[in-house]
Amino acid sequence: MSASDGLTGRNQVAGRAVPSVVMYACHHYHYIMVRTQVQLTQEQHVQLKRWAERLGISMAEAVRRCVAERLARVDEQTDRSDRVREALSAVGQYASGRSDVAEHHDEHLADAFGR
Repeated sequence: MSASDGLTGRNQVAGRAVPSVVMYACHHYHYIMVRTQVQLTQEQHVQLKRWAERLGISMAEAVRRCVAERLARVDEQTDRSDRVREALSAVGQYASGRSDVAEHHDEHLADAFGR
């Protein structure tokens, strides 16, 4: 059993003080979850709680969804920046022998693809 002293944020486990932000793994929806603690502003807390209630989910699930959405956007941005970097690396690598490509690129593409 554990008990918190409520003041220092430390728990007593087997007579020893341990930090309350001890992370541990638990099973949740077939995933191993890591327990962690976050601090929100009062307004963030109110908005998150309302959103979770509207969806009928726990606040923990709401936080997980927010984190997952944000991390997905980071991955998309990284993928996009990789694609842009790759495309830009081709700039200046090839020569068409034509001096009017910038002005007449649509016509040259139509010729090249037989349209």
